[in-house]
Amino acid sequence: MKVLAIGCHPDDVEFFMAGTVALLKDKGWEVAIGVMAKGDKGSMELSRRDIAKVRHGEALKGADLLGCEIYFMGQDDLQVNVDPRTRQIVTEVVRKAKPDVVMTHPPSDYMTDHEFTSRLVRDACFCASCPNFETDDANPAEPTGGIPTLYYCMPPEGIDLLGRPIDPHMVVDITTKIDLKRDMLACHASQRDWLRAQHGVDQYLIEMEEWAKKLGTDHGIFFAEGFCQHRGHAFPRENVIAKALGDLAKEL
Repeated sequence: MKVLAIGCHPDDVEFFMAGTVALLKDKGWEVAIGVMAKGDKGSMELSRRDIAKVRHGEALKGADLLGCEIYFMGQDDLQVNVDPRTRQIVTEVVRKAKPDVVMTHPPSDYMTDHEFTSRLVRDACFCASCPNFETDDANPAEPTGGIPTLYYCMPPEGIDLLGRPIDPHMVVDITTKIDLKRDMLACHASQRDWLRAQHGVDQYLIEMEEWAKKLGTDHGIFFAEGFCQHRGHAFPRENVIAKALGDLAKEL
């Protein structure tokens, strides 16, 4: 089994999905990370080119800690868009990774970069199995054998763009992986100053743990990640993550 976790910015997988990905890796799954945008707006001091280079290196370090492949899709921050060319790029990543399971952002989130990433990933999961959907890649991968199972992670604070709480379909006990999750997120050191200046959030490692702890406490565990499964027409509806993780996953 293979899982592909796609985040919009270079630290998003670490914030919202890395614990579950690590647990699946322990179960023998092949794991991969996808990064939609370059992180080129994530600094108050560095130029777009310089901060993008820094964040690329930070993402590589995080993936190295997990021991997984990483795919960069090269979009500009705050300009991720649902258009034909970007859909081709994301579809090619899905075809190259050949995942059984894909994770990404929820359809309703605090910023459109995340929401458009969610839509593009959903489209790519569908398009990847269509032989006549061409990606124009120089070395294109073969179409996938079917549509992968798709999950949406919880947004920051577990609320949608209007501030309403989101009830997950499943929570995963990531207590044994919180140290790895923290270490992976710590690789993105450039973002502490950025988040403090832009969002008023200091100690972003603590913020990540507080979100995971609150979600866990709500469901009788220490640290958790939550997911909603895409169960619309044509998408697989079996909760394969719950089946793989057993007692570590609680369906709600």
